[in-house]
Amino acid sequence: MKRPRKRGASVAVIDIGSNSVRLVVYEALARSLIPIFNEKTLCGLGREVQSTGLLAPDAVDKALTSLKRFRALCRVMQVGRVFAIATAACRDASNGPDFIAKAERICAVKIEILSGPREAKLSALGVISGIHRPDGIVGDLGGGSLELIDVRGNSVRSGVTLPLGGLALQDLAHKSLKRADRIVREAIDDVDLLTAGRRRTFYAVGGTWRALARIHIIQSGYPLQVMHGYSIQAAEALDFARRLRRLAAANMLADIEVVADARRPLLTYAALVLEHIVRVAKPKTIVFSTFGVREGLLHEKLPETERNKDGLICAAEELNQLLSRSAKHARELIAWTDRLARVVKLRETEEDRRLRHTACLLSDIGWRVHPDHRGEQTLSLVVNANFGAIDHRERAFVGLSVFYRYAGLSEENQPPLTMQELLTPAQLERARLLGAAFRVAHLISAARPGVLPATHFRSQGRNLMLVFEHRLGDLVADRVGSRFKQLARLIGRSGSIVRR
Repeated sequence: MKRPRKRGASVAVIDIGSNSVRLVVYEALARSLIPIFNEKTLCGLGREVQSTGLLAPDAVDKALTSLKRFRALCRVMQVGRVFAIATAACRDASNGPDFIAKAERICAVKIEILSGPREAKLSALGVISGIHRPDGIVGDLGGGSLELIDVRGNSVRSGVTLPLGGLALQDLAHKSLKRADRIVREAIDDVDLLTAGRRRTFYAVGGTWRALARIHIIQSGYPLQVMHGYSIQAAEALDFARRLRRLAAANMLADIEVVADARRPLLTYAALVLEHIVRVAKPKTIVFSTFGVREGLLHEKLPETERNKDGLICAAEELNQLLSRSAKHARELIAWTDRLARVVKLRETEEDRRLRHTACLLSDIGWRVHPDHRGEQTLSLVVNANFGAIDHRERAFVGLSVFYRYAGLSEENQPPLTMQELLTPAQLERARLLGAAFRVAHLISAARPGVLPATHFRSQGRNLMLVFEHRLGDLVADRVGSRFKQLARLIGRSGSIVRR
């Protein structure tokens, strides 16, 4: 019987932003954050702060009502610990302290009002949490402000904050796009930090930029609907941003149904800011991150040993523990494929090895699905999984490796072409090879621990041998032999089974 997972107490973050007020509850404070509840209300707290200096009364009432519900939800869900933060609108408005006092009484927790530099740092930590070894400029666009900060691996430099959030910009420009264009140009041109972004990645954080990504995904017919890790070449992003401005000028943004009504008017301002950032920073790629301030806040609270773990491996271990028949077998499969890679001298980068280990951890998570649909269903589960530290190409590689493990390698049973096209021919061939290895390993062991360590690989000339210890001799069968020969052919060898 599978032992129950050891879970810590759940944690929640109440995020009082300039546009939205949100509650996110996570299963536990861990390296791989698993959201179990997520709700937002678009209150528009910051829509008049630049012109009046005040949080609008109706927005305040709406936000306080939402906070009452959020506090009740935390009680119902028995959340272990609640953290609360507030951003630009609350720090800039003269009635911000009064609102925060009322909000703290409702939430029964201390609310941290983030300074601009603090918000920038947490955004960067969120990207570090959700992107594997990031290198570039993080831009967090909220309703009230834009935070910019340089990140290299786990290193975060000092950041800047600008009053260019969608609501703030709309307010400053009095809803004039021509005036907004001038405001953004003057602000962005003065940011020296952006010159460090040349030929690097720009990480776009924030709900309105995610809405832009959603529109681009739909319009381009892209095969994945996952926002996190979606990337666009900078030149294409620039063209897309300008196209959105033309649509706005023609009054055609109202037809974009995939974006919430309250966020739709801010799309043009978000596109305008992105356009000027690309113009000045000249990045190579735009990558959209759903990991931001909230995830950065929790990442900061982890012990250093946890922060330094690989977020993808941690997420795969969670799914393995939850869905596979034996967590120990998956770890043995990692060691088994390690031995195979050494014996056949498989050329692997560190990143190739990381993805192979991830695929091993996920290779048995579809066993409960009907056999006729395990391949496609598990592929969908992997490529759409709610975890970070993986880009879309890597999702496709891991997903297709597990697909081939279940569906086989025959020409009649192939994954969607759109998914295959995310990989190069060499990457696709490596996914097929890994899937073939899984088919041998799971057939030998029936996904039970203790079997794979008793099998070994030997290489003799062009012949690859799979050697069974004497006590496992009865596991050898024609089906095992044919699958192993198929694996050997993919490596460019002949294959044979040996009993020792």
